[in-house]
Amino acid sequence: MTSRVDHGVTSGTFSLDGETFDVDNNVWVVGDDAECIVIDAPHSVDDILEVVGDRTVKAIVCTHAHDDHVRVAPALGEATGGPIWLHPADQPVWELTHPDRRWDEDLADGQQIRVGGTTLHVLHTPGHAPGAVCLYAPELGCVFTGDTLFQGGPGATGRSYSDSDLIRESIGARLLTLPDETVVHTGHGADTTIGAERVALAR
Repeated sequence: MTSRVDHGVTSGTFSLDGETFDVDNNVWVVGDDAECIVIDAPHSVDDILEVVGDRTVKAIVCTHAHDDHVRVAPALGEATGGPIWLHPADQPVWELTHPDRRWDEDLADGQQIRVGGTTLHVLHTPGHAPGAVCLYAPELGCVFTGDTLFQGGPGATGRSYSDSDLIRESIGARLLTLPDETVVHTGHGADTTIGAERVALAR
């Protein structure tokens, strides 16, 4: 069966440092007709399951642990049987939302995740959060960047656990080395490409 990327959008809030904002999050599901992984677990289990359909969820892979990306991860895990994967450097961020429930499996830089006949490569890209990761799928010609890289530049910094110099270093070393035509599937908003962001970041 052919691997593919399925997409949905779900709405809710993001809270950190005593402030709360309304946000729309992208839901990305990668796999074939039989199995898939879910990238992040924002806001609504039902909205995510609508994208998943009747497939087996092999894992819920968190790009980072801000609450708008992991809030429903435990509930989604219970609904699907899929384990939650997170980079361990994001433990202090995870505990802000889930102090009494740990994720299931650690992500590591260089790890390869096989699903539905394709492979996703884990790239540790700290800056927006200490355990932020991107997932590069060369066979699908895309990279899932969470909140590390958006159309127009890097993800937000200036809040707890973020670092503006580090996010730029991560983008330069781990993402701008990818082919220009690589499609960037972001945590919020529209797609872009590595080539377009290379130009934007050089300005």
